Amino acid sequence: MLSELLKNYIDPMLASAAVAFFLALLGLIYGRRFLPKDQGREFAINGEKSRGKDRGAGIILILAVIVSVVLFVPLSLEYVIYLAALFLEMLSGYLDDASEKPWGEGIKGVIDLVIAAVVSVTVYCFHGSTVQMPSIGRVVHFPAAVYIILGIILIWVSINVTNCADGVDGLCTCLTITTFGTAWILLRIAEQSGMEQFIWVCEFVLIAYLWFNCSPSSMLMGDAGSRALGLLIALAFMISGMPFLFVPCALVLLIDGGVGLVKLTVRRITKSQTFMERVRTPIHDHMRKKHGWSDTQVVTRFTLVQVLQSVLVILMLTYYLKK
Repeated sequence: MLSELLKNYIDPMLASAAVAFFLALLGLIYGRRFLPKDQGREFAINGEKSRGKDRGAGIILILAVIVSVVLFVPLSLEYVIYLAALFLEMLSGYLDDASEKPWGEGIKGVIDLVIAAVVSVTVYCFHGSTVQMPSIGRVVHFPAAVYIILGIILIWVSINVTNCADGVDGLCTCLTITTFGTAWILLRIAEQSGMEQFIWVCEFVLIAYLWFNCSPSSMLMGDAGSRALGLLIALAFMISGMPFLFVPCALVLLIDGGVGLVKLTVRRITKSQTFMERVRTPIHDHMRKKHGWSDTQVVTRFTLVQVLQSVLVILMLTYYLKK
């Protein structure tokens, strides 16, 4: 492992950050020519502005993450499974990005479900079903079946709400960086060094990508990036042993994409066409269409709300650990 070879010369955290950043940066600069072009999104606000941009950059980002993890994280069967799941989630998203006809929701839903099931079972096998609940100061032992099912739900939701946020330049990237930062602190507290390093390199890959994705963007991560990042967010919170903190630590992602999932689900079940008819989803589209927010205002305000929420979570957790 590269970190062992370098530890006498440079701090492994610094080395992994540099490698991840430059792998992503060089990959985006020289690999973008091979990416498909965005066709524009007919029903999205400002969707036509995306037409012609490089799309599917997530394949470069996730490959940079995988290479960095292989170089700096001790590989065990557990992490091989996580990397394989991450690769498959990225690949399915990229194939959808590159397809002339987008895949149907059913196909993507089944793929997400299978990957979520494999990851949830893996986390249970290697970490058990004990969950810390800092807000009430308790440790709860869930039955295996309950833990696995809740894990599947968490991963599936995280994949889809993160994907929904990828509709405004820089929004998904900024929210994911913030959420990963909080998860990294939780992983340090839980002494999960492997996943801590995993999330650490993700942060610097995303920082490199933000250079190209800030408004006005020149490339888009597409489903190849957003869906894989959603998987990693859920995985980080599960391994931290505090999965319920996903809700406050990814609150803006949940609201932005989750409201749309609720709206769609209720409408399909009840056959109603009027449920939440005045709410445009994702919520970032509602704020742009109904309240006149610019893309920059959406990204800045949404990110600030999530930063403040994350700070509150860390303060709460610090208080809990002192008791």
